[in-house]
Amino acid sequence: MKQRTIGGRTVSAIGLGGMPMSIEGRPDTRRSIATIHAALDAGVTLIDTADAYHRDAGEVGHNEELIARALRAYGRGPDDVLVATKGGHLRPGDGSWTVNGDPAHLKQAAKESAKRLGVEAIGLYQFHRPDPRVPYADSIGAIRDLLDEGAIRMAGISNATVDQIDEANEILGGRLHSVQNQFSPRFRSSLRELEHCDRLGIAFLPWSPLGGIANAPELSARHTAFRDVADEVGVSVYQVTLAWELALAPVVIPIPGSSRPESIRDSAAATDVHLSAEQISRLSAA
Repeated sequence: MKQRTIGGRTVSAIGLGGMPMSIEGRPDTRRSIATIHAALDAGVTLIDTADAYHRDAGEVGHNEELIARALRAYGRGPDDVLVATKGGHLRPGDGSWTVNGDPAHLKQAAKESAKRLGVEAIGLYQFHRPDPRVPYADSIGAIRDLLDEGAIRMAGISNATVDQIDEANEILGGRLHSVQNQFSPRFRSSLRELEHCDRLGIAFLPWSPLGGIANAPELSARHTAFRDVADEVGVSVYQVTLAWELALAPVVIPIPGSSRPESIRDSAAATDVHLSAEQISRLSAA
């Protein structure tokens, strides 16, 4: 497994997104743990989660607890695997999503996430989504305080614009370590943020890098250039998609969501796929 860095820490070039194992349509616990173990077997050392990755009311942090349980069973800890979690997004339990960027909420949420993960300090804590009711600087100020207190080791933001990246990095004193935005062949509007992170040397973590849970199977039908290149290289269209994203910049670390061992094994193998400059150009132009 090829590697990349977040804030100076070496991690796998492909991460595991934990959301599909905890929201609607989730598999049973046994299969979820098998999926996480398959990721570890494949060399994955970055797992992404959030306190909002749950399905029902009263089970906040379901995915965090699931990941912590799987890591304990595998015999891995925070020195071996970087678990990145997020706060500031909420799920009432009815399938909807809300936001809460209040500084007090973020600080409390981080402490509760740390308990669920079984760590004294969260490896990477990310502000999940801006709250229009709360000044962005106030929310990021809470992340800065957590960093200064040692409650988190690295700080990140998610669903951010270029201006918000710069604002957050300034408030954090140049200690913004990651930006997690949606990016895929289907959703490319975060390309400016990706390129900006590359200039700043900040890790860019595409979420839903294959187009999302519902749309990933449509990659071949909707994006024929990716299917054609996959046929040329002799690998899955999913591997080609992730390999293309990795080729865009050395700061890119895709985090495909998986709920089956075979899917994360396929994604992890994308780091071994070599695309020619012509193929990368063709995919970027598609």
